[in-house]
Amino acid sequence: MFSKSCKYAIRAVVHLAIHSSESHKIGVKEVAEALDVPGPFLAKVLQQLSKNGLISSTKGPSGGFYLSERDKSASMRKVVESIDGPDIFTSCLLGLPVCSSANPCPLHDKAVIYREGLMYLLTRQTIKDLSVRIINDELIL
Repeated sequence: MFSKSCKYAIRAVVHLAIHSSESHKIGVKEVAEALDVPGPFLAKVLQQLSKNGLISSTKGPSGGFYLSERDKSASMRKVVESIDGPDIFTSCLLGLPVCSSANPCPLHDKAVIYREGLMYLLTRQTIKDLSVRIINDELIL
């Protein structure tokens, strides 16, 4: 359901929440190596997250990306919508432009339940929530 960019964004914000701070910024290369993802691709994702105010960044020799405490309070839904757009939770899974409750595709009824549940979950989960669970070895990244 999520694009590759979105998957990288989710992993990157959680990694930054755990390993960065305003006094310890992390470069794209370091994040890419830690997550085993292509650096140039990740750079575009991080730039988009920064542009949308979900992560912080500074330029220069001691620059890089980091999450402030305010950034960490953002919901995972905002991260997902920042990359994949708000239609991720409403568009037809089969890509049909006319799919709706009145004119459903074969997957519509099941997809609505799944998407609403996922949207609810991601709205309630913050970046910090997930990072704490990873630190506590409850989740993997």
